[in-house]
Amino acid sequence: MRHHFPGTPIGLSRTLFCAALCLCSAAAQAEKWDDPFGTEALLPAKPALRQGDEDSDPCAQVMPSGTLNLLDVVNLALCRNPQTREVWASARVQAAQVGVNKAGYLPSPTLNASGNRSWTDGLSGASQRSLGLSLAYLLYDFGTRAANLENARQLLEAASATQDSTIQTVFLAAVQSYYQNQATRAALDAAHESEHATQESLSAAEARYQAGSATPADKLQAQTAHSQAMLMAPNSSAQELNIFERDVGALIEEARRRRPDLYAAAAQLKAAEATVDAARASGKPSVSLTASTTHLNSAGTSSRGSSAGISLTVPIFSGFAPTYRIRAAEAQVEAKAAQLDKLNLQIALDVWTAYQNLVTATQSLRTTADLLNSAEQSERVALARYKAGAGNMLDVLNAQSTLASARQQRIQATLNWNIGRAALAQTMGSLDEGLLQTLPDVSQPTSPQNGTP
Repeated sequence: MRHHFPGTPIGLSRTLFCAALCLCSAAAQAEKWDDPFGTEALLPAKPALRQGDEDSDPCAQVMPSGTLNLLDVVNLALCRNPQTREVWASARVQAAQVGVNKAGYLPSPTLNASGNRSWTDGLSGASQRSLGLSLAYLLYDFGTRAANLENARQLLEAASATQDSTIQTVFLAAVQSYYQNQATRAALDAAHESEHATQESLSAAEARYQAGSATPADKLQAQTAHSQAMLMAPNSSAQELNIFERDVGALIEEARRRRPDLYAAAAQLKAAEATVDAARASGKPSVSLTASTTHLNSAGTSSRGSSAGISLTVPIFSGFAPTYRIRAAEAQVEAKAAQLDKLNLQIALDVWTAYQNLVTATQSLRTTADLLNSAEQSERVALARYKAGAGNMLDVLNAQSTLASARQQRIQATLNWNIGRAALAQTMGSLDEGLLQTLPDVSQPTSPQNGTP
């Protein structure tokens, strides 16, 4: 004879089991309702420039071909910048919270089914089954629901205002970057023109020096001016640029593997994804195992009793609160994903900037070495000419002043190089005491060798 334990789902009647399945299906279907309270209408417009047809989404457009104009740059920044994506997702979170609080004004029916069996002194006792339907409908709570709903609405207003502020900031940054790029290109062209001019001056000074019609000081001054111009307008070949991009790309990937803040952001994203799973599960039925044991001693007579059972709780309707909790959790995932993307981009920018600064500092070491060498020779020549009666004290004083300045520039260049190394290590997530053991003393600058001091 096959025995079913009364109180288990198998022991429930067929009618109860079918009813539970139908209610579970109804509850799951209710969660799929998109937006019964119309909270999407409370959201601000999506961050993007409106172009052409109002029904079209400008963020869905592909990258424009050819040279980007100012409108293209601003629209791409608003659509793709993680900051605008984050504030848009945050606004969606607050809109969903409005729906959660509105759900408090609706009734919440719940189905409860249970079965248990008891034992007394080792003998099987009675078996019980129960099936009930409860309804909770809050009629008055002294304004708690209204206050919570108003709180959610005001937080949505704050999120909308924050989005507007962020849009203004990103908009301005895009405009500034566009014009800064144009100005930088123009400045680079001007620097190349200056470098070309100083090269011609140096060639002329060397020719006159070889012909005996110019002094060594003229040649050294021209060399100094040309070195300074080269520092302002570096000439990088396509091969050098490719090597630079390859090196920076490898450093960025290594930084993304080592940066602890990126690990933290990734963990927060996974936590938000787990919250979505929890929100989806919270509106579904739950099954619980119950068990108890007692020992009773009365008038010298003792008895022992125990019971065990299973209960099933099915939330039939929760005022659409689970729907909006899921929407809020999903929007929070989008916000955390935007934060992770923003950090990824920031790491790339930090590494690129630190690496470029170190390259510039290394070039500055080479240039200051040339400047210091030229200044030392100029000072010796000026002093020798004065001692020989062929020069004047003003030339000597100018040469000594130039030499003192060159020494200070050399010290500053070494300082910048040391700091640049530390800054790059920090952006890579590898700043430790090992770096301190390899940094030279800035008060003892040495000549650069192979691009290092």
